[in-house]
Amino acid sequence: MKFQHLASLFFTLILFSCQVQKAQKVNYTHPIPYQPENYICYKTDSSIQIDGKLDETIWQKAIPTNDFQDIEGNLKPLPSFQTNVKMLWDEDYFYFGAYMKEPHIWGKLTERDAVIFYDNDFEIFLDPDGDSHNYYEFEMNALNTVWDLLLLRPYREDGTPKVLDSWDIQGLKTAVHINGTLNNPTDIDSFWTVEVAIPWKVLEEMTPNAFRPKEGVQWRVNFSRVNWEMNISNGDYQKQKDKNGKRLPEKNWVWSPQGYIAMHAPETWGWVQFSEIIAGTDSTNFISSPDEEIKWALRQLYYQQRLFYKKNKKYTNNLKAFTLPKIQLNNYNFIPKIYLTNQGYEMVAASADSKMNWLIREDGKIFKVGDW
Repeated sequence: MKFQHLASLFFTLILFSCQVQKAQKVNYTHPIPYQPENYICYKTDSSIQIDGKLDETIWQKAIPTNDFQDIEGNLKPLPSFQTNVKMLWDEDYFYFGAYMKEPHIWGKLTERDAVIFYDNDFEIFLDPDGDSHNYYEFEMNALNTVWDLLLLRPYREDGTPKVLDSWDIQGLKTAVHINGTLNNPTDIDSFWTVEVAIPWKVLEEMTPNAFRPKEGVQWRVNFSRVNWEMNISNGDYQKQKDKNGKRLPEKNWVWSPQGYIAMHAPETWGWVQFSEIIAGTDSTNFISSPDEEIKWALRQLYYQQRLFYKKNKKYTNNLKAFTLPKIQLNNYNFIPKIYLTNQGYEMVAASADSKMNWLIREDGKIFKVGDW
């Protein structure tokens, strides 16, 4: 009887332990399906005058992106006004042309590197190697006032300084065209367009290998349009407030939705694939990489590690603490490994062809490595 009692107690403890482990298991579900937008950026063989009008023949041949969506995707209504972007490139510049429908076009900020999104604005984000670190941000308003900065890593990552606000794009060209009247609340405007040319020479420092595009090279890119709800008071535009006098939040409309209000999540941005084909002469297809599914699975484990750390004040190398993402790749088994380090951890998983490995660190940087 004593043996039976001990055995019963033993199995009860095991069951309780399993229940505790199950209760402690963390999980992460992204707010929206992971479906980054993609775009083929064709080349221009003719000069482009940066005047904001987008009236060159080559711009007419460039294909616009899909209409912008809310930053939270289908969790929120569609934007009130249409926004699209076109892209082109040549040996010297990466060109952007944006169209923004808007019945009231206004702008107040005139000093370079002011916080431009306090006005209605257009924003560009570029992560050349897609590692979610060392990326560029650019903003401009209807007055053609710009804010350019370099981010060493996303704001969500604590620790070392990460924003180089004093960094400027040398050789930048920008212009605005307004179909309507700027800062005139007595009439109804139609749209405004912006034109931006960023020199490749400026982008080379954060771009792996050859910094000028080649056929099939892909960059992580996104665009944002900030739009404020406005009232007209005393002949001027004023941001709307709620019944308590608090300013209403801005609208965030983007090309490739994040699922939450946070532009600085480069892993959710869209993909731009460069082509050496001259715009309008031929076309090519976007190449989806199976490795992106593996990288996204590692990213979901990274999100889970953050949740685990928040709860336990430490990282873990026990995969049983996590909910493993499912990967639908033929002849591939997702078998990640976690190694604790002095700084935090490293998680690795084999690449799709099993010749290399993908590694993600506690700071969110993800990159390819050899044997592990």
